[in-house]
Amino acid sequence: MSPAQGARNGPSVTGRVLGILSAFGPGAEALTLSGIARAAGLPLSTAHRLVGELASWGALERGEDGRYRIGLRLWEVGALAPRSLGLRERAMPYLEDLYEATRQNVQLGVRDGHEVVYVERLAHPEAVRVFSRVGGRMPLHATGVGQVLLAYAPAAVQEEVLAAPMTALTPRTITDPYELRRTLAAVRREGVAVCDGMVDLLSLSVAAPVRGEDERVVASLSVVVPSAGAEPRAIVPAVRAAARGISRALGAPSARRRPAGVVSPLPAGASPTGG
Repeated sequence: MSPAQGARNGPSVTGRVLGILSAFGPGAEALTLSGIARAAGLPLSTAHRLVGELASWGALERGEDGRYRIGLRLWEVGALAPRSLGLRERAMPYLEDLYEATRQNVQLGVRDGHEVVYVERLAHPEAVRVFSRVGGRMPLHATGVGQVLLAYAPAAVQEEVLAAPMTALTPRTITDPYELRRTLAAVRREGVAVCDGMVDLLSLSVAAPVRGEDERVVASLSVVVPSAGAEPRAIVPAVRAAARGISRALGAPSARRRPAGVVSPLPAGASPTGG
């Protein structure tokens, strides 16, 4: 088939299936068949056939209300992604230690293009709200985890982000390329990122890099605490210790040269929120 014929015939079957799956997301966790067809740009009859096949395989599930949701089969396949599977297994003991040490929200993310994808999150019921979710994405420039990943990303990726328009999630979000460049240099120099009110004016995050066996930064973890009264210096040692522990579990030589152990408790008398 010639390119002209392909253009006339529209997206391939694979493209149509991916369009259906892409219709789901935050705020669109449950969709009617007509809603799926509309979001995917497909005729209702085509959507009906493809959605039926996806539901039969388990990629979608149809609830009693007639709406479709992402199925467990798709989650099972996604959980096998190599960057998530081994990382999450090795990271979990340190994430749990960090969670117990701070009693705050703990997150682990990896870079995908110009976004951070969260692969794990431990949320304390009384902690400040967070907008991340497992499998969710955020722009690199706006989050602590993202700034760490961007700071250690290839130079070409950094320049692409710096040259592109940057969304302001709050009035404090860094959107100026010169300011972001300085911030990334500080992250590399200090080995930690502190983002105050960049995603939510009520929250502050402290993030540190996680390295793999070749010393490249493969992930980043963070703790999110209330911005009011927060003292980042009280949180940094625990975050760094957790990041080193995960790096050591992943085989990073630099982490093996330094004591990483389990996460140490916060300094005596220190509170994760400075209160």
